[in-house]
Amino acid sequence: MKGGNEYKKGLWTAEEDRVLMDYIMVHGKGKWNRIARETGLKRCGKSCRLRWMNYLSPSVKRGDFSEEEDDLIIRLHKLLGNRWSLIAGRVPGRTDNQVKNHWNTRLSKKLGIKKGKSEETRTNSEPISGELEKNIETPSGSNLSELPNKCPNGEKEGEIVTKEGSQSAIGELFFSGASRRSLS
Repeated sequence: MKGGNEYKKGLWTAEEDRVLMDYIMVHGKGKWNRIARETGLKRCGKSCRLRWMNYLSPSVKRGDFSEEEDDLIIRLHKLLGNRWSLIAGRVPGRTDNQVKNHWNTRLSKKLGIKKGKSEETRTNSEPISGELEKNIETPSGSNLSELPNKCPNGEKEGEIVTKEGSQSAIGELFFSGASRRSLS
């Protein structure tokens, strides 16, 4: 809405949710700026995308986290730290925001971990064995290596994005034997 018109901010109304859901059901998701323009929503494309991905999408799981999900998040947090998108990509049906909020409001308190002070969290410089993903079971009973990866930023599945010459411990954890692409 360039040229003086402002985007609406704040809470979404039920009517805005309905308009966004109806449009996506007919035309599909993607091209978020076009969706905002064509529906008449006074929301930016990013706001439409986030609303769909985090709240309206039927693939988003609602309600309390199961004990199995809690255990998986705790184990992944020990390996990955506060990398919520990576963790959420291995917890089926949960968004990065749901996982982060659940960690900060419940799990870290349950474990007695102060925010950002987990001694058990690995740093980037510590090696992580590629065998660990085979030892971490998900709530569905499969191991991490059997789950599909959600690929942010348009990477191809199985591709590791690294800075030239650096090793990616997370990449080794999630994509052993995958191709690499340089960020340079």
